Amino acid sequence: MALARLDNEVFFKKAFTDKLVLKAFVKDIIGIDISPDKIETEKSFHPKSGNINFKYDIFAEDLKKRIIIEIQKVEYDHNFDRFLHYHLQAITEQQRNADDYSIGKTVYTIVLMTAPYKINAITREIYKDEVLISVINPKNIKGEERKIYNHELIFLNPNYKDSQTPANYRDWLDLIYESIHNADNPVLNIKNEGIKRASELVNQTNITGDEWHQSKIEAAKRKVIKLSIEEKVIEIAKNMITKSLDLVIISEVTGLSEMQIEELRIELENQKT
Repeated sequence: MALARLDNEVFFKKAFTDKLVLKAFVKDIIGIDISPDKIETEKSFHPKSGNINFKYDIFAEDLKKRIIIEIQKVEYDHNFDRFLHYHLQAITEQQRNADDYSIGKTVYTIVLMTAPYKINAITREIYKDEVLISVINPKNIKGEERKIYNHELIFLNPNYKDSQTPANYRDWLDLIYESIHNADNPVLNIKNEGIKRASELVNQTNITGDEWHQSKIEAAKRKVIKLSIEEKVIEIAKNMITKSLDLVIISEVTGLSEMQIEELRIELENQKT
């Protein structure tokens, strides 16, 4: 069994818009059973709220249980704030037609990271967690959580395998990782019905000619985005060099090697002459 890469938008959506896969995924990650009325892609709200053009990769709503599930798939981590905005947007959007300030539906946002984290430019920390969960329930001074809101923002990153990650997360993290790094001979838990179904959907023998075509377009777009990000990183590094910041600090913040930074320094020196 050879898999199509799940870091490609086309194959990712093919797998996770399948109702059986989505329900199994949500059950394993969040622990709840859902019966979505429909599963949407590129979901946006109109008129938009704020200045961010919100588009949810996968958006599903269970009206009976008053639950909203949204899934984002990204290749970068340069702005965690963006995902917080997405999460809060799905919460505040419910106020548009509400008679009071009550929030009718619980919102769960799951962000699947397909690339390693980079160092945080503010805290200078590098995160190496497979699973990060943010909740907004308040706690009393004893540290006891009061389940008032229950909304959750969950980050999953399969690039940091942790032996303590529970099996319910492990199956899906392995699916993402193996499809990218071991696509021709993936090691998966196909006893998990959701994993089995997802792997069948993105089995390379089940990919149509049109899907391969669209996947190449998506891959090309991703390269353009990556180049744009790299250009910004280089510009940041150059600014830090002109301010005479320590080479090690520049490397930690930008992710560039010390040799690359030295080459940029020489380039800047040559421009002065």
